[in-house]
Amino acid sequence: MIHFTPIANRLRSTLFLLATIALLFGGCAKVPYQYGGLQTERNLPVWRDTPQIETGRPNIVLDVLGNIYSLPSKLILFNWRVGNHNIAPETAAALETYLQENDLQNVKVRINQYAPGAEWRRLFKNRSMHIFWRATLGVLTTSMYTIFPGRVFGGDSYNPYTNTISIYSDLPVIAIHEGGHAKDLFNRARKGLYSAIYALPGVALWHEAQATGDAVGYLRDKEQLADEKSAYRTLYPAYGTYLGGTLANAFPVDLGTRYLIQLGLVIPGHIVGQIKAATTD
Repeated sequence: MIHFTPIANRLRSTLFLLATIALLFGGCAKVPYQYGGLQTERNLPVWRDTPQIETGRPNIVLDVLGNIYSLPSKLILFNWRVGNHNIAPETAAALETYLQENDLQNVKVRINQYAPGAEWRRLFKNRSMHIFWRATLGVLTTSMYTIFPGRVFGGDSYNPYTNTISIYSDLPVIAIHEGGHAKDLFNRARKGLYSAIYALPGVALWHEAQATGDAVGYLRDKEQLADEKSAYRTLYPAYGTYLGGTLANAFPVDLGTRYLIQLGLVIPGHIVGQIKAATTD
């Protein structure tokens, strides 16, 4: 049996309280919602002769493996559609509408698709990102995408260096959240620096809060109540995992304890998300 000391109990309670406060303010809807962004020559479409959204061909072996690999995420978020690699047309359409209404026609979307060659070409041609960042962190990020295919190992993500959204979950709120990352970057003058600092301790909380707040604000402005409630139930506990990782990095703990802290802070994410969903009308 594990016995907690009074100090450990106080620390645990403090972390739980901080997590709840951070979740309450970290995912606040952006109201009134602002559509679009700053349009410049560098933000024009990278590819004019290809569709903005492409879908990978079904592959039962890869998709089953991807479903198995995403099992921890399904359990953490209490949703079997996370990482299910079977995206309905409605989910893709919701993201497409979001991108169109926010003037994000330069963003590429890959629905359950593995296209390393095309991504390397986008990295080379993405003039909206400074060549220094593309040649360093961009090469590293695209190499990881190539070596560890998202069709198996990846989760829903946004690559700022190729300006590409990859979707593997059949959840519109997650797709729009990734679109929120693209919109957030779209309005930044120093895109490379803004993307690079994501790896610094605690900075990811700001980036994720911006994307979550934009997604919730968008759904509220569109009066899509069911999706707004889904956003609270899904994006808030997801934010809790980032918060847990940040707090775990602040203490000299082993890997097992780190995972426990991350998992523990998912709980207030679910609590706050359920309360927000229940009280939203």
